Amino acid sequence: MRMAFLDPGLLRTELVLEEATLAPDGQGGHTESWSEAATVFALVEPVSATSVFGADQTLETVTHRITLRARDGLASGMRFRKCGRVFAILTGHDPDESGRYLVCRTREVGL
Repeated sequence: MRMAFLDPGLLRTELVLEEATLAPDGQGGHTESWSEAATVFALVEPVSATSVFGADQTLETVTHRITLRARDGLASGMRFRKCGRVFAILTGHDPDESGRYLVCRTREVGL
């Protein structure tokens, strides 16, 4: 298998990795809060931006590819945060099965 080369110097964007914590609200539902799991350095690349208009509203979707050093415990449903921007993790995979890097496909939340 061909090894992917990535200059480690490109991993210079500092992101906070967060995971959701669900707590019962006492009425049969739950409240969701986010807690910091780690701080990572990554390469953030915009992939696509789409805009769909319908029912008198516009839905904006921006996706990014975020590459970081491999780590345990990263899963879809978690998110990255940088200042006021939030990137929901949709998928995460090892691009060349070497165990060196993870590539996450994300959707920017709150646009």
